[in-house]
Amino acid sequence: MHTLNLGIVAHVDAGKTSLTERLLHAAGVIDEVGSVDDGTTQTDTLALERRRGITIKSAVASFAVGDVTVNLIDTPGHPDFVAEVERVLDVLDGAVLVVSAVEGVQAQTRLLARALQRLRVPTLIFVNKIDRAGADPVRVLRDVDRKLTPAAVAMGTVRGPGTREAAFVPYGPTDRRSAPYGPADGAPTASGRTGGAPTPYDPTGDAFATRLAETLAEHDQAVLAACLDGTPLPYDRLLGELAAQTGRAVAHPVFLGSAITGAGVRELTRAIVRLLPAAGADDGAPASGTVFKIDRGTAGEKIAYVRLFSGSVHVRDRLRLGRDGEDGEGEDGKDGQNGATGRGAGDGEAKVTAIHVFERGAAVPRATLTAGRIAKIWGLTGARIGDTVGAPRAAGRRRHFAPPTLETVVVPRRPEQGAALHAALARLAEQDPLINLRHDDIRRETSVSLYGEVQKEVIQETLAADFGLDAGFRETTAICVERPAGAGEAVEILGRAGNPFPATVGLRIEPAPPGTGVRFLTDVKVESVPLHIYKTTEDFRAAMRDTVLETLGQGLRGWRVVDCTVTVTHSGYTSPTSTARDFRLLTPLVLMSALKRAGTVVCEPVHRFHLEIPADTLGLVLPVLARLRAVPRTTVTDGPACLLEGGIPAARVHELQQRLPGLTRGEGVLECAFDRYEPVSGAAPSRPRTDRNPLNRKEYLLHLSGRA
Repeated sequence: MHTLNLGIVAHVDAGKTSLTERLLHAAGVIDEVGSVDDGTTQTDTLALERRRGITIKSAVASFAVGDVTVNLIDTPGHPDFVAEVERVLDVLDGAVLVVSAVEGVQAQTRLLARALQRLRVPTLIFVNKIDRAGADPVRVLRDVDRKLTPAAVAMGTVRGPGTREAAFVPYGPTDRRSAPYGPADGAPTASGRTGGAPTPYDPTGDAFATRLAETLAEHDQAVLAACLDGTPLPYDRLLGELAAQTGRAVAHPVFLGSAITGAGVRELTRAIVRLLPAAGADDGAPASGTVFKIDRGTAGEKIAYVRLFSGSVHVRDRLRLGRDGEDGEGEDGKDGQNGATGRGAGDGEAKVTAIHVFERGAAVPRATLTAGRIAKIWGLTGARIGDTVGAPRAAGRRRHFAPPTLETVVVPRRPEQGAALHAALARLAEQDPLINLRHDDIRRETSVSLYGEVQKEVIQETLAADFGLDAGFRETTAICVERPAGAGEAVEILGRAGNPFPATVGLRIEPAPPGTGVRFLTDVKVESVPLHIYKTTEDFRAAMRDTVLETLGQGLRGWRVVDCTVTVTHSGYTSPTSTARDFRLLTPLVLMSALKRAGTVVCEPVHRFHLEIPADTLGLVLPVLARLRAVPRTTVTDGPACLLEGGIPAARVHELQQRLPGLTRGEGVLECAFDRYEPVSGAAPSRPRTDRNPLNRKEYLLHLSGRA
């Protein structure tokens, strides 16, 4: 029995959850297809998901096709919950990207397609809703070619689009019903070639084989040579090469159908098991997996969803839990873009108390989890999303989605619920690590980071429904960062006046190119390292690194400090007087002194935008863009449509989304994604500190003594 871990991804309302239901029904897992509108689906289990009709949390279901067990992961489609998609992509063997035959390629569709391509996830495309009024498969295939990938291959055409009887008609040499290039009006293919004169009916499907060969020739020399020589290739040979290129994520077969009526789903199911690669499994290697989801059981116990890449895990095994990220680096080493704070020192062990493996429609109790499979594991009480389980992975995919760029303060409507509110938010942050709680003990306030306003509404409803808490939210603001303006250095010498700690620490901070993250170095002699405290020089380095990264979480104006190199220049101790605590508490004082000498520049998050509007509304849109500080860099008019691309401050995106329908008669389409941080123009914003404030030496030391 082989295993395929499959993700279903799409823009909201494209039909992901409905397709999941149809696949489960076709495999015999469920007797009836559930309805998103009626709240009867298998994977949208949260009451809030059922009320809103959207997926908020990823969910796992399982079904079998022949000797292949498919673990199907339904992911959110709304951009505010892109973090849920991010953590799933790392555990997939393949994906189905769902596109609506009515709305076509939408903003989130593009974002997801780019992520899948960057991560080399083998992907099929399913054009859904061919039975809906307004369905236009021809237009959508053009959009797929132009906006998603020129390596898409349409595997059939649609008969009767826009009607309840709409059907998917596969291309191929045995299909004697379909015109190989689609409708007789010269339909575009989904292989990068559009238009053309109507093609005569071809009962053998030779025209499709020729077109398929031309697409595959882009990545196969043998196929290219055959095309140049005019040598026909056997259809089985072409399908074999299509499977190979799909597995390498350089070709993307396109199927069309309807999750509601079932049209095209049989062909899609066959393609899932024939064209997407099964999970690779090295049973003989040490156990190594990834936690991609955290849930809670009925008794409040933590349940970790784990994809195991190698080895095996047994009940009662003790597993190492590792924190991802080295030297404070996150996405491609760009700590300045993903909020990583370095988690290398948080490793620990936990004992497995129960395992439920997903197979044939349910998670069933098992004594062992084998490589390639997904399971719910009990007992990993310290687990967090993104943790490695067992041995570190030799080579894993890097995260590519940007961090949340907005934040808001959450306040209880009833003051006596403050502690309960903080505890509830901590529970939510456990399930979504990018929420990034910040608690201010002085003001007794907790702030959370966000992707958008819908996420804020969902958090508010969840607090009320699941925890009985009535919470309010202050105005949403942008999460800025600070970059060093220059180089700065400071040192505190053991025994010198003003240094209350029996330790010596010297640090230098220097600016680094934007997006390169935080780099940590040590430049001290081995004999200056307190080995009576730390077992090795590497342990000393790791402890200092973690303290430095924690301190950089709040710069001169309270924002996280990014894009810099921090070097330990001095270290000293007395044995046995000096302790790890002395180094941990002295380091923030020294680092902030060095940062004050360097100075910082506050930078705000900027999104790149892609805006399509009717050309006659450009005069109305441009002044609004200017007021929102959006900067169009390109403006292209193509007949009745106008395309603008540029940058806009993250804090202004929501207002643009609200204003756009009224400015464009509801025809404007906006696509936004985090792009970069740029220096703030005018007065630099600041936010209150939540630490002991090492910028103020007197206040910091009073806090440590308990007198502040």
